[in-house]
Amino acid sequence: MSNNTDWIQIKLRTTNQSADTIAELLEQLGALAVSYTDAEDSPILEPKPGERRLWPNTEVTGLLEQGTDPKPILAVLKQLLGDHIPMVATTLEDKNWIRAWMDQFKPLKFGQHLWICPSWLSVDEKDSVVVMLDPGLAFGTGTHPTTSLCLSYLDSLDLKDKDVLDYGCGSGILAIAALKLGAKSATGVDIDEQALIASKENAHRNGVEDKLQLIMGTDKKLDLPQFPITVANILAGPLAELEPIIASLTQSGGKLALSGILTEQADSVIEAYSKDFVMNKVKDLDGWALLTGTKK
Repeated sequence: MSNNTDWIQIKLRTTNQSADTIAELLEQLGALAVSYTDAEDSPILEPKPGERRLWPNTEVTGLLEQGTDPKPILAVLKQLLGDHIPMVATTLEDKNWIRAWMDQFKPLKFGQHLWICPSWLSVDEKDSVVVMLDPGLAFGTGTHPTTSLCLSYLDSLDLKDKDVLDYGCGSGILAIAALKLGAKSATGVDIDEQALIASKENAHRNGVEDKLQLIMGTDKKLDLPQFPITVANILAGPLAELEPIIASLTQSGGKLALSGILTEQADSVIEAYSKDFVMNKVKDLDGWALLTGTKK
């Protein structure tokens, strides 16, 4: 039995095509906030800058003011949308939501030494290398398998006195991790200005801003030297298209790591890179692949 201190949620399961319409209806009916979640654990690839993608089966949730009677709202929604769309009202106990949100995050370890840690926590382990990065960003924070694979790969390398290229840098997590692991310098490239802003802020927070160069990317060859280590965590399609640029920026004998690739897409990306790189066996995690190789 709810009381007047409980928040009320109305959840509707729909398709990605109808999700925005339902969200607007919930707002018109008094929802204070509307959120979208995946109704069927379907993977969504990283959107292009300015693009927003929703899951094929999306759950739309409207948050109503404490003590609201949801019955009249459900009645209106059924009248407008019909009985074929599943919907339910639930209560949500009032609590300190900021604290509850913070409590769900813990430091994450990658490889032997590397940790990604929220700013309000700390890592107490000998020889740990810690990157401070808060969740809630629009870019990677280490929790996605593709980022995890890349971070573990970087931890396995001897980066001392090496220059590292992070192509498609997002939050800067890979470039910053490389610097904390001993790289002499890192260069982050991205086509999204917000990614470069996030990378700069995160580098400053981790005390490596002076070693990180950030560049707005293009579809043409950049005026940069060749790098001994190149990482790119983007998507399979763009990675295949970028092969000539990435190959031109990686020095002979240089190491390459690619991710953002579903396991079933690995062969097509390997084919694209095999003309310039000797590719290694695919490493996968939860359906995502890490491709590594050495420049010929």
